[in-house]
Amino acid sequence: MWHEGCESELIPPYLEVMKNLLILLFFAPLFIQGGCKQPDTPPNIIIFLADDLGYGDLACYGNPIIKTPNIDKLAKEGVRLTDCHSGGTVCSPSRSALLTGRNPYRSGFFYIQGRNAHLKDEEITMAEMLREQGYETSFWGKWHLSALEKNKRDEPGPGDQGFDYWMGTTLNAFAGPENVKKFILNGEPLGEIEGWYCDVIVDRASDWLKNKRDEEKPFFMYVSSHEPHTPLAPPERFSEIYDNPNVHELEQNIGYGQVARPEKDISAHKKEYYGTVQQLDNAFGRLMTTLEQLGLKENTLVIFTSDNGPETPVTLEESLGNWEDPIRDFCFGTPGVLRGMKRFPYEGGHRVPGIVRYPGIIPAGIESDVLFNGTDFLPTLAGLTQASIPTDRPIDGINAFAAFLNKEVKRDVSSIWFYPNHEDTYFRMPQVSMRKNNFTLIGWLPEKIDSLNLEEWMATNDPQQFELYDLSLDLAQMHDIAKQKPEIVTSMRKEMITLWREMRDEGLSE
Repeated sequence: MWHEGCESELIPPYLEVMKNLLILLFFAPLFIQGGCKQPDTPPNIIIFLADDLGYGDLACYGNPIIKTPNIDKLAKEGVRLTDCHSGGTVCSPSRSALLTGRNPYRSGFFYIQGRNAHLKDEEITMAEMLREQGYETSFWGKWHLSALEKNKRDEPGPGDQGFDYWMGTTLNAFAGPENVKKFILNGEPLGEIEGWYCDVIVDRASDWLKNKRDEEKPFFMYVSSHEPHTPLAPPERFSEIYDNPNVHELEQNIGYGQVARPEKDISAHKKEYYGTVQQLDNAFGRLMTTLEQLGLKENTLVIFTSDNGPETPVTLEESLGNWEDPIRDFCFGTPGVLRGMKRFPYEGGHRVPGIVRYPGIIPAGIESDVLFNGTDFLPTLAGLTQASIPTDRPIDGINAFAAFLNKEVKRDVSSIWFYPNHEDTYFRMPQVSMRKNNFTLIGWLPEKIDSLNLEEWMATNDPQQFELYDLSLDLAQMHDIAKQKPEIVTSMRKEMITLWREMRDEGLSE
């Protein structure tokens, strides 16, 4: 590699120019947006994805109650992103966006994985991209992009989407030592495994790092935890930490995204949620310890993030009359100062923790307020590893490594999020959010006519009602300035409808 300060003062000026030109031509493909120092060898890559972890759930993001020393340590050793977003406001869409770099609605993920939506085999994933670059790939945990049990539906699983070695579950798994996890290992039922979900997947992933991977290859590891998604039942050694009057007093000042809490008293359950987040932190710390013990820390890029905002105990099902949903009574996740929670297109539904460590490349202990979206992971890692991204389909993300360095990222296309809520319920919410610079435009589709099914409603309607917020002045989205800024609304409205139609029509054609 060429480094500044290595030039010889004895080189004639014209040779100096030619030398610099040759260096530029030779090394230009190696540099990624933002002037990052290029690694000498391909980095190992770990993505650790939490489930329903809110923007305000970690100590390093300001939570005054929950103890997360291992994740906080990662932030001290890397960059803490304050404008990091999942690719969707619920589980499957976010996971699809992360793996493909495409807005999930293009892939048919308007909601969650099910009979009418799964990750198609023709999608090109991050794992497939990295495997082409000589990486060994592994997946651990919650897949939620297709049915892994072939006797249910014959749909592509992790092994079909680029993962050499994988152990996963289709949907959520119940927590607690008394409950059995029905994992699939490389396509075959693994049998009964007892233990907490995050502990099981971290133990198996650590064993793979120690004993099963090809040490001659760089590796890509994707670890997807169930925690802190409900149902929750952490070990008492974690929950009992939060069973005291001080925690109860602190919780009174926690924000829940301006979403009303249940009238019934669910306060006795908060220790279960807080304990689960600390248990998740403990499991993550053990994986990082394994990395250090194997001497892999210095050449491994580690990303910790969440699939969407925190769950609220006031769910859509409850708002329609089913108030007996006790597993949701454990939801004490917080979006911090943000508005909205899981499902909401407001910031609290998709702005999530994002922490990235890469020793020697990303300075330790920095913060970045540059937007990084879930669709950016694939093109960003492509830039880092010199991999080719697909050119035969729209890729909505961009190489945004500069955001990890708190440097400007240029976006030609705005980021957009959608959730197909169509009921005038307790959860009354808009459906679409689009971000352009510091402004976010919120769009409402017209109410659904009973004669239309969900797909027909989406296919025949555009956002018609709008709210506008300046996040640089109003992060909590308390003050709608649409009437004061009609020219911005008009411009962003046009782009939102164009993007909405393009992605919607591609997704509905699947």
